[in-house]
Amino acid sequence: MGEDTLTTAGIGNHGASRLPSVDIDSYNIELKDDDGFLGDRASKRAFQDILDKWRKPLKKNGEDPFGAKSTEDISKKKLDEILIGADVEAAALVHSAIEEFAQELAYVTQRFLKTKAWDKTEAIIVGGGFRQSRIGELAIARASIILAAQGVKAGLIPIRFHPDEAALIGCTHLAPSWIFEGYDSLLAVDIGGTNIRCGVVETRQKKAPDLSKASVWKSELWCHADDGPTREGAVKTLAGMLKGLLKAAEAKGLKLAPFIGISCPGAIDADGSIEKGAQNLPGNWESSRFNLPNSLIDLIPTIGDHDTVVLMHNDGVVQGLSEIPFMQDYRRWGILTIGTGLGNARFTMRSPKEKKKG
Repeated sequence: MGEDTLTTAGIGNHGASRLPSVDIDSYNIELKDDDGFLGDRASKRAFQDILDKWRKPLKKNGEDPFGAKSTEDISKKKLDEILIGADVEAAALVHSAIEEFAQELAYVTQRFLKTKAWDKTEAIIVGGGFRQSRIGELAIARASIILAAQGVKAGLIPIRFHPDEAALIGCTHLAPSWIFEGYDSLLAVDIGGTNIRCGVVETRQKKAPDLSKASVWKSELWCHADDGPTREGAVKTLAGMLKGLLKAAEAKGLKLAPFIGISCPGAIDADGSIEKGAQNLPGNWESSRFNLPNSLIDLIPTIGDHDTVVLMHNDGVVQGLSEIPFMQDYRRWGILTIGTGLGNARFTMRSPKEKKKG
């Protein structure tokens, strides 16, 4: 991230490294070793590959408890059920995969902590869809124990909000608090390699000015991977989802701020273009001729009586932002998101004095 991503006067830039409550020291780091990207060793796919490896010797003997079912088709819910089920061998198989994955997660975490950008990190939030399962919770806890045994002081903390809602709630921290004065909610978007989720987030600032009580009032999910839309088709569908939520919020009597926060994969440039990392999205989102925030403003030019403002940032960053109210005891902290890949971001909390200047 260069100097051009620093927040300027006004609402701010997309992908900004200085936000109202935190400075973003780094995000979307792509660490490599001889085998490729390190993040690939601690992703959802990595866990599936590990489980598949442990199944192979059992398959040869006809003792695989999962039978002919492919590993990719075994849901997290099913794996969670096996952990507490009567089939001890099946449970032991899953535990073996959890243990090996935890070792990989601990190793990858160590590599992040050795980078300059992650120096002096005091705690690490772990988010992403993998966290919302018993196997994910066990893997995170085991990795944290491994790190502690290695003398690492930065523990791993499962993200507090539901992973499906964390990025939507994190969008509330993209904008300065004054933009929400007179409003009680906002539109938020979480774009992933498989799904796009949109939601109306109630800020509940009167109850908790730090946004610790913010919650998703209503959301919609679209699995774009199933439909294979064009880029333009995806944007139109996204805008349609937002318009539907806008109408629902107005009917409910919610006062929507003229603001849309977006969580999106990749390195986000200050002008709203995506530099790299959006290869799993439909069409070419990294084209210099494509700008999602501008496209949404064209399709939703106003919210209520005011012009629409859109701010977009990296998905790992935005998930991490949802944790700001709960990380006040830490100066420097990071987030790792386990999903299609391994998202990452490192934050430095700004002092109360510095916050007043923002």
